[in-house]
Amino acid sequence: MKNHLHDIQPDACDRAVLVSLVTPQLKRQDDYDPEQSLAELVRLAETAGVEVLDTLTQHKEYQDYRWFIGKGKAEELKRLIEAREANTAIFDQELSGAQVRNLEQFLDVKIIDRTQLILDIFAQRAKTREGIIQVELAQLSYLLPRLSGHGKNLSRLGGGIGTRGPGESKLETDRRHIRGRISELKRQLQEVLRHRTLHRERRKKSGVYQVALVGYTNAGKSTLLRQLTSADVYVENQLFATLDPTSRSLRLPGGQDILLTDTVGFIQNLPHDLVAAFRATLEEVCEADLILHVVNCSSPMMDVQMKVVDSVLKELGAHGKERITLFNKADAVPAGRVEMLTAEGPSLRISAYNDEDLLRVKQAIEERMTGGNRSFRIPADRGDMISVAYRIGEVVDSAVEGSDMLLTVRINNKEYEKIGHMLAAYAMSHAAEGMHRGESSDHV
Repeated sequence: MKNHLHDIQPDACDRAVLVSLVTPQLKRQDDYDPEQSLAELVRLAETAGVEVLDTLTQHKEYQDYRWFIGKGKAEELKRLIEAREANTAIFDQELSGAQVRNLEQFLDVKIIDRTQLILDIFAQRAKTREGIIQVELAQLSYLLPRLSGHGKNLSRLGGGIGTRGPGESKLETDRRHIRGRISELKRQLQEVLRHRTLHRERRKKSGVYQVALVGYTNAGKSTLLRQLTSADVYVENQLFATLDPTSRSLRLPGGQDILLTDTVGFIQNLPHDLVAAFRATLEEVCEADLILHVVNCSSPMMDVQMKVVDSVLKELGAHGKERITLFNKADAVPAGRVEMLTAEGPSLRISAYNDEDLLRVKQAIEERMTGGNRSFRIPADRGDMISVAYRIGEVVDSAVEGSDMLLTVRINNKEYEKIGHMLAAYAMSHAAEGMHRGESSDHV
């Protein structure tokens, strides 16, 4: 497959003014902070290689269906663009095709919205065949209903944000051609997913314990994966430093090997087309036995970011999974505030670069993996049943009582559901028979 995502290289730096529209409707959202959202847009732009020259905020009752920020504010934006010699305007909210067309014609610069900016970053980060297909599919799905609004934008020479991926390679195609390309990408993606499903099934049969790292972008997931497993993964202090999921083997203190998988970072207002395209990749989270939610506790938007992750996990159907919250970068937070960090369910305050904290993470995983203790009464002459008890968990205590073996086994829920319940049923049946014969037993 021709790699459309990396054919186009920018010839000149994008110099942008960033624009945000604040409406009463947005203000009523609990997880929305206009200043923090605009600050995040600045980081997104810088991650995409854009030189941010200035920002502009408009407070308005509702968005203008033609000019988004209103004609008067658009005129102010035009003067600012001319004064700063910008060649791009990036909006913090999603624009319609008509709004893009009107603003582009009036301002005579490239118009990009938040969604397109995120898609562009993903286009830069995609390395695997699956990631490349997913990003192009998301870009084309976004572009299709906006073709009439991006005509001049997409015909610009010089590359840069908004023109990577399918942009310039699709300039002279019509909607039918793009729909055909979308269908072809979906077909290719299904083939890739078929192979992914086979890998998942093999992992299930092997019985390996699977742990998934999830979190807001730049929370430190990739750093944690590298520090825990010595994985050769790209780590950088920027948004979406890694895109494609990475799985590595991790040995726990008790000697057991598990599979640890890093997933793509989440972000506020993650484009729906992107969530849809990456659903198969994100579903790795649904296959995990345990989720490690990595939180950047040094971020002023920590609470909002945690809510964003919860929302995406709900959308994926993984919200009810067993989870440990890792408050990462705790070394960058004042001691008094660190003590106040709490989460629903078990949590740890850590630094990914602290060896003692890494050991605590491994121990926490091992504790969830090994599970609780269960007691079984088994006839001493049933060596086959006794061997099952030793195979499915860790026998922490054993004793002989008459003709029976009393075993206390530490066993995780996954193994118990697979075979432990049959052992328990047998032990219960045996205990019932003993009671019927007049023997006493308080073990199951």
